[in-house]
Amino acid sequence: MTRMKKHLWFSLLAVVISVLPVAAEEYEVLPADPCLATYKALKAPPSEGLLLKQGDRLAICGDSITEQKMYARIMETYLTVCVPQLEVTVRQHGWSGEKAPGLERRLANDVLRFKPTIATTCYAMNDHNYQPYQDEYGRVYREASLAIIRAFKEQGVRVVQGAAGPVGKMPAWVQRAKGTVDDLNHSLLEFRNIDVTLAREEHVAFADCFLPMLEAGFEAKRRYGADYMISGKDGVHPGWAGHLVMAYAFLKAMGLDGDIGTITVDLAARQATASAGHRVLSAGASGVEIESSRYPFCATGPIDQDSSLRSGMSLVPFNEELNRLMLVVKNAPAGRYRVTWGAGSKSYSAEQLARGVNLAADFETNPSSEAFARVDEAVAKKQAYETRQMKSMMHGQAGRDDMEGTVAQTEAEREPLVAAVKAAFVPVRHTIRIEAE
Repeated sequence: MTRMKKHLWFSLLAVVISVLPVAAEEYEVLPADPCLATYKALKAPPSEGLLLKQGDRLAICGDSITEQKMYARIMETYLTVCVPQLEVTVRQHGWSGEKAPGLERRLANDVLRFKPTIATTCYAMNDHNYQPYQDEYGRVYREASLAIIRAFKEQGVRVVQGAAGPVGKMPAWVQRAKGTVDDLNHSLLEFRNIDVTLAREEHVAFADCFLPMLEAGFEAKRRYGADYMISGKDGVHPGWAGHLVMAYAFLKAMGLDGDIGTITVDLAARQATASAGHRVLSAGASGVEIESSRYPFCATGPIDQDSSLRSGMSLVPFNEELNRLMLVVKNAPAGRYRVTWGAGSKSYSAEQLARGVNLAADFETNPSSEAFARVDEAVAKKQAYETRQMKSMMHGQAGRDDMEGTVAQTEAEREPLVAAVKAAFVPVRHTIRIEAE
């Protein structure tokens, strides 16, 4: 080929390439709400089945929001009582004020030494420096987050890259804060988009705390009043409602399907069956007695307060997607029935019962509530010790004098707290009465 022909060929190729369509970025479809119109959120990679494996050791890593031990506690309690067959154990590694480079520096000593098999991260709140987005902040965050993901992967640890939630107001306690609430949330959106890109490129899971909390925050103010703060009273650290939304995002990213169990009652045959985790003890014309070794997630409290777990459940489809204990009643001759479960009663039509009703959603307090609370309390005590173990002991004078000895000592002190969580989780016997009205 002559030089002239080569030149013409490359020129033609350049023209062809220039007119080819460029793949456009895909964005999430947000509700048609003026408050959300300026948020361009990259489409998140879909979850691909159940990420958890039996016997997993989960490390929950993050900044002060993680160290609040609220979404981490929800997750551990959920994994303990709702999917006990997976036998997942949990450690909480939150460190107040931390940025992603901080976890990168302490990853080997504080996290990998305990041999996790799966890990979640939730940073960017401090990394964005409470200021309008700057490329340099994003670059530092991306590089540290990438290093963390790859360090985990090198040890065979599966990763859920979590996006931080939004802010609700300018945090008065942050001296360097600049801009407006909208500026900060658009900055956090850019960090969320970095998380999406990293998850795609590194083929890890992604948990989107940002969009559900952003949408829920606006919706909650409309429903419950301007004082409702999904991001917490200081604008950054959520109450229980916000942490419920965060836990929802992480549990969904792990591929959990929310099937706690199904109890099927045939009134005409006076028989009942139950799915795995539940055992029929007796069945009669007006109900069934069950022994359950799986609990629904139990949450009480008002639905109009940002300090309530139940309130968070009203803003995301937690019960529908993660907390389904279904009652199905067949061959019910009457038009309506009263279902009594524990101290509570609800009225349903025969058609509703034939389709199935979600006991976990309809009975705020139920026969599992007391046992659930005991497990949750044991989880809270264990996670509180994990903060002390890491921050006061391993990173205190004892750790500086003898790290390996301190780890051995604190692990021995932690073990009874682990055992207490297991001991608190016991089968619950309960009766469901189904009576014609």
